[in-house]
Amino acid sequence: MDILLNPNIAYLVIVIGFLIAILALFTPGTGALEIVALVLLVVAGWQITQLDFNWFALILMLVGVFPFLLALRKTGKWYHFAIALLALTLGSTFLFVKQGWKPEVNPFLAAIINLLVIGFFWLILRKGWDALLSKPRNTLAETIGAEGETRSKVHTEGSVYLMGELWSANSVRPIEPNKKVKVVSRKGYTLTVEEIITSENKKS
Repeated sequence: MDILLNPNIAYLVIVIGFLIAILALFTPGTGALEIVALVLLVVAGWQITQLDFNWFALILMLVGVFPFLLALRKTGKWYHFAIALLALTLGSTFLFVKQGWKPEVNPFLAAIINLLVIGFFWLILRKGWDALLSKPRNTLAETIGAEGETRSKVHTEGSVYLMGELWSANSVRPIEPNKKVKVVSRKGYTLTVEEIITSENKKS
């Protein structure tokens, strides 16, 4: 228990708990990250109640969640991420203080963790956020009528290169590799295609 009540350990638990909770927003559905974040934040809450802490710093950390959610769900503005990052780093660093505003957390530890947090936000979360908000390159509805090329022999099964991606495909009649085809229907992620007959095909 003494280890958990060390301000440096409490600082680490709080920061890691917040980061995992934020990361869980980008990978919903698994439940694993949510559980880990919940456990860490519960432990962090207990640590805060057992230690002398700065109310203003705690409020700053909690308020910093709102610009993050605003950027994630609404605006997508980088400065909202920056505000959230600043609130988390400052709030966590000054959460445990002594003699006024002097942090109890080791300054070298705080500096290293803050650098890691910045890297976490800008190198990982920004990319994940861009992926979440980016428009899908292809939609299933767009495949009907689209033209592509067979990559293997297609009949009861096969593969077709279409719209920059490789798809599973079948056809009524066998189609040799490297033939131009058109999608006539789709069932799930499997396309039904037919060969595009050109004048060169007829001569051959």
